[in-house]
Amino acid sequence: MAVNVKVLIPAKIAENTQVTQYVATNVSAIIDKFTATNYSASAATISVNLVTQFDSSGNQNLIIKNKTLLPSETYTFPELVGHVLQPGGFISTIAGTASAINIRSSGREVS
Repeated sequence: MAVNVKVLIPAKIAENTQVTQYVATNVSAIIDKFTATNYSASAATISVNLVTQFDSSGNQNLIIKNKTLLPSETYTFPELVGHVLQPGGFISTIAGTASAINIRSSGREVS
């Protein structure tokens, strides 16, 4: 068994459509950190899904719904830390506003 520490989602702007941000391809993945920062001048929201292989993003796998971030606020999502994605599972996000929230996630891949 090999464990690799890696960036799961490189720093990027969260889209205002549901987007798959990371897929556990041929590995299991453990989320160690997930950070979102609202860089806009207005409050903005973000939702996060942890989806199993062969499923799609929806209420059945919604972990964070419409978390409001105030202007310049950073949130580290303790609700996601320690969650495991089995092979084929993925992280999906949707921001309530385009061009408002930066996201980044790191963790471990186990093969």
